[in-house]
Amino acid sequence: MHGFEIGTDGPKVIVVGVDGSDTSLRAGAYAWGLARRQGSEVIFVFVAALGTITAFIPDASVSAIQAQEQVGAELLEQIDDLAKRFHPRVPYSFRTERGDVASVLIKVADEVRADAVVVGASAQAGHRIMGSVAIRLVRAGRWPVTVVP
Repeated sequence: MHGFEIGTDGPKVIVVGVDGSDTSLRAGAYAWGLARRQGSEVIFVFVAALGTITAFIPDASVSAIQAQEQVGAELLEQIDDLAKRFHPRVPYSFRTERGDVASVLIKVADEVRADAVVVGASAQAGHRIMGSVAIRLVRAGRWPVTVVP
């Protein structure tokens, strides 16, 4: 008969969606703290989502891609800087993907066999009508989803 072991029952792989917004950075901090306490790995995912404007203005797509690559590079730099300051160290990786945010997070979480997904709450009014990334992740129903305000 095995008894309960403190510290071994939490998630081992946590996927967190980051985009540079305040809520996504708080989600990253929350995931980091959870990973530190549980001995987990964090996989930060930045999704470069091309908007509808790029379909109509070809030059806009090049500019949008360059801007999103810059955001991704800045996020990775921020995470690397913060990771160097914290102890104990938390194993992490950073991925940049292209596509629909919810679909990409679902794909990545499945690929890495995530135990949990963490995202920031959406501040966009349209998401209240069409459904937010968090709602789509919850509906996928494959892992616990934490939405950080």
